Amino acid sequence: MNILIKNGLPIVSLKLQIGNKSTILSNVLLDTGCAVSVFDTDKLKEIDLFINYTEGKAVRMYGIGGMSEWCYEQAIPSIFINMHEFKGLKLQLGSINNTHGFDGIIGNDIMMKIGMVIDFRQLKILEVPS
Repeated sequence: MNILIKNGLPIVSLKLQIGNKSTILSNVLLDTGCAVSVFDTDKLKEIDLFINYTEGKAVRMYGIGGMSEWCYEQAIPSIFINMHEFKGLKLQLGSINNTHGFDGIIGNDIMMKIGMVIDFRQLKILEVPS
């Protein structure tokens, strides 16, 4: 997977798939300082993933300087991110495109689960065999 540097930030494109519906998120931030991944609710509507108020919970998402905003955390039974399947992955869903301009933020939860190796010299994410 290629990395594009935009305004000094590492940006990637991802394919998300639930069941037979998929979408491409073309403006996803790689953030090694972010504990959990968050995706924009408007983008997830394209694959029929909506906030489930009975199964999830409202949580605060904190950033640098202590700034925070509300998002919704819920477990997703099964989701493919590129070619990797995640079962029971807890995602945070929020309106991050409007406030930050990203379709999603990949945090350490996903990076660690797949053993992501980021090569900033080549601007690539190296595929790690399962």
